[in-house]
Amino acid sequence: MRIAITGGTGFVGSALTKKLLENGHELFILTRNAGNKQNSKNLYYVQWLNKADSPEDELEGIDVFINLAGESINSGRWTLERKKRIFNSRITATKEVLRIISRLAEKPYTLINASAVGYYGTSENETFTEVSKNAGSDFLAETVRRWEMEASKAEEWEVRTIFCRFGIILEKNEGALPRMALPYKLFAGGTVGSGCQWVSWIHLNDVVSGILFCIEKEQLQGPVNFTSPNPVTMYEFGQILGEVLHRPHWIPAPGFALKIVLGEMSTLVLEGQKVLPKKLTAYGYEFLFKSLKPALTDIYL
Repeated sequence: MRIAITGGTGFVGSALTKKLLENGHELFILTRNAGNKQNSKNLYYVQWLNKADSPEDELEGIDVFINLAGESINSGRWTLERKKRIFNSRITATKEVLRIISRLAEKPYTLINASAVGYYGTSENETFTEVSKNAGSDFLAETVRRWEMEASKAEEWEVRTIFCRFGIILEKNEGALPRMALPYKLFAGGTVGSGCQWVSWIHLNDVVSGILFCIEKEQLQGPVNFTSPNPVTMYEFGQILGEVLHRPHWIPAPGFALKIVLGEMSTLVLEGQKVLPKKLTAYGYEFLFKSLKPALTDIYL
């Protein structure tokens, strides 16, 4: 297949690009500066998001568009300016993806758009699936709601649209896990906040395999939760992480201290939601890592 990817050099995008190339697909990676990138077999860089760019000229005939673009939510305190960048980067990129699709004579048959379980808001008691409504009023819930609303406009051209609602993606060197593991490596790990908040996690390899599964399963559309079928509480997460790293789980990190240090960004670790991947399991996806201990063991081998 011919596949276009935004955010193809990012955390998820790099792993996905590698797998798609291994499977023999022809990839077009959209980037702000194609001049400093080197094309190779089945891999082409296409410039976008600059005033004079017209990426649609190089994307005619693509089968799938994968939109992963957006500033990371994990890399700094959420100041007003930073929240604006997080929000605008997602909406701007998605609007440009839609503009490109509108210019193509032959539309892609699928748009895979990144999203997040933040859509559901936070709760210690509820369990969320793809049929659950947007119940959140916080920054993340509103950002995801608007992001999905924008991407859904692709359906006007009968483009099958999937929203990948990612949970906490686990990988050794990127995402949230390195920060969660650091206190344990320093022999200072322990329960974060109350410990009762849910962690809906997923191994990076299941993210990549799940996206490929969504591309191939033509009946799948709309929101799809990308989380393990076995979420855990923060207390359980810390215990298992300490066990895998051969470190004690003993020094708690009180919620008020994290709020002082991280500000509103503390909601990422102090609040959570129990999210189940009902659609993936219903359509027959076999998770590579269903339980946390094997997932963390694989990461820290």
